[in-house]
Amino acid sequence: MKRVHVAAAVIRGVDGRVLIAKRPDEKHQGGLWEFPGGKVEEGEAVQVALARELKEELGICVTAARPLIRVHHDYPDKQVLLDVWEVSDFTGDPHGAEGQPLAWVSARQLGDYEFPAANRPILAAARLPERYLITPDDLEPQALLSGLKTALASGIRLVQLRAPRMFDAQYRDLAVDVQGLCAGRAQLMLKGPLEWLGDFPAAGWHLTAEQLHKYSPNGRPFPSERWLAASCHSAEELQLAAAMGVDFVTLSPLQATHTHPEAEPLGWQAATELLRSFNQPAFLLGGVGPQDLERAWLAGAQGVAGIRAFWPENR
Repeated sequence: MKRVHVAAAVIRGVDGRVLIAKRPDEKHQGGLWEFPGGKVEEGEAVQVALARELKEELGICVTAARPLIRVHHDYPDKQVLLDVWEVSDFTGDPHGAEGQPLAWVSARQLGDYEFPAANRPILAAARLPERYLITPDDLEPQALLSGLKTALASGIRLVQLRAPRMFDAQYRDLAVDVQGLCAGRAQLMLKGPLEWLGDFPAAGWHLTAEQLHKYSPNGRPFPSERWLAASCHSAEELQLAAAMGVDFVTLSPLQATHTHPEAEPLGWQAATELLRSFNQPAFLLGGVGPQDLERAWLAGAQGVAGIRAFWPENR
């Protein structure tokens, strides 16, 4: 089977919108939208190929880019490796130098366009931020809400409400308030029984590893319009998450933590190896913070997740 290595770019404008292009009808997957890029020639560095393709296709010169996600996908007629980078700065005015239609769209609007099947994880990565805040579980509700307000004001856009010590009724009441705070500002991920899904239509769900093992044989438990994540700690759990069709995962513990001192850390090398064959966005969790973002990207991660690292009192 033919193998193709492609360098592609999620290009962001100053307003945060993303540039997409429409494939010519006569090409493979013709008529669908895509993230600009092209084939990596044999022996060519990915960054070199990306710069060349974007210059040829769009007439721009890349000045700032970093790894976003690598996706392996098998079509009936070919195997594709998509090496995707996020381009945050460039010179020149993007235009369809090869006659292809272009569109600048918000992250939310990406789902309104039809992309090749291989692009599904890229769409998730393009919509997700680089930081995932997990709330502390040792705060009174008012202190948690106050801290969350500060975190949201600082730019946090993805929040998991973690409160394992609360009774179900307390957690549900708090989730209502947190959902209100996050509305229009951040994506809220809740934890708990899937029977609660209907009560929180705006929230995504973050499955525990136990839930992942329980529900994975039945596939994705709810429609793709809602965010689904899972906690993973091993290659087996990453495989279960991929088979279920989750949108992203946390991979932990990367390093020793105060919250789980008994857990054996994965370490950077093992985490990098695990992510090499994983196609969905992943946040590294456990003993990491904003200072580790660049290393996390190079390891193949979407970014980093944390409790203390992103909670306002410790900034």
